[in-house]
Amino acid sequence: MGQVRWDDDGPWIPEVGDGDTPDKYPDGMHSGIGGLAHVLAEIRLTRDWTSAEQSLVVGIADRLRAAIPTTTCSTFFDGLVSSIGVFTALDQPGAGSALARALELATDNGWHESFLDGDQYRPGAVANDATLGTGALLMGALWAARHGEDGAALAHRAADLLLGEQEELPTGVNWQFVSRRFRTDDEPTEMPNFTHGLAGIAAVLAVAGVELGRPELVDVARRGAEHLVTLGINDDKGFRVPRVIPWTERHGDEYTFNWCHGGAGTLATFSALEYADVPEIAGETPQTWRRRCLDGVRYSGIPERLHPGFWDNDGRCCGTAGVGDAFLDAWHRDGDEQDLEFAVRMGDTLVEHAYPDGYWRFVEYRNEDPLLPPGVGWMQGAAGIAAYLLRLQRVLGGDQRAVERMENWFSLG
Repeated sequence: MGQVRWDDDGPWIPEVGDGDTPDKYPDGMHSGIGGLAHVLAEIRLTRDWTSAEQSLVVGIADRLRAAIPTTTCSTFFDGLVSSIGVFTALDQPGAGSALARALELATDNGWHESFLDGDQYRPGAVANDATLGTGALLMGALWAARHGEDGAALAHRAADLLLGEQEELPTGVNWQFVSRRFRTDDEPTEMPNFTHGLAGIAAVLAVAGVELGRPELVDVARRGAEHLVTLGINDDKGFRVPRVIPWTERHGDEYTFNWCHGGAGTLATFSALEYADVPEIAGETPQTWRRRCLDGVRYSGIPERLHPGFWDNDGRCCGTAGVGDAFLDAWHRDGDEQDLEFAVRMGDTLVEHAYPDGYWRFVEYRNEDPLLPPGVGWMQGAAGIAAYLLRLQRVLGGDQRAVERMENWFSLG
């Protein structure tokens, strides 16, 4: 709250603590003011909002509503889908207007984003994934529909586009982050875990199949999971999928264990297939694969920083807070005390890493000064970490309620 600033457009936060400039996407959930909606939703389960927090709620919603008519970004992190999540978290109107704007922006191929304007992409390129691409629009439409908005047109449009971009393989089906027809390179790099690849796309398609009454979407999601399990290692230390395929040394660790590119996020694929009542993937139940994803994280060595560059992040997207939240979701679903114990271990680590004034500094060991500036926002800053600690405190006090968000509700059982 001490980082919130106000201008003529409403409230905003600096990208880093005590800074004087906002994130590139100042309204977004990732590192902008929109992300504070999600920690405010967590606070509301702990206590009533203060008058200052209530004013912030109204200010955030007003700012984002005013921006919708000119918004050109549609993503889960920073665009219209992000705004849908903000409005629903705060119980403020606006999600319907965001849905309508998303339909206005749709091209024949989907939703073009500015990051696709580089030389490696052809004109009109779109992404497929669950955070920056068509999968995000599908996820946002389904979430808006759960909150009483008419998301059907957008959801069906996005689902049909994803069906058209699938790659048939002997092992199942796959989706590229950006389909080959839009790329100028012959062999694109894949990021198969939740945020930018197959795992996230399969998850949202499975949920869409149930919510839209389209069993063919569940079936293609199942076939995506069939391919996904061929990409990873499945042994006595659980299941894990490489962060990048093909991996080279320049990519850093081949396996990570966070929400964005590791098992803490990839398990959502199998949660979604459980939600869709899929009986098995590659001879095992979705629950078995989900538990193996959890085992892969549990036996990875985190949250210890085992070598330079390994687990240098405390945040929700790429670090300890996101892992803890995934394990609390699993405990909420299964009641397995091992999951709660691991979630507590993540919380203890976050408390140990906290600075006295209530912020966290991640590590970039290749820099001369390895400590990065403290982040403020949801995915990579104090807001997201604080929300996890608030949730953990409530759980340990006997309050098992969880804040549902568009990327986790089907994982809660």
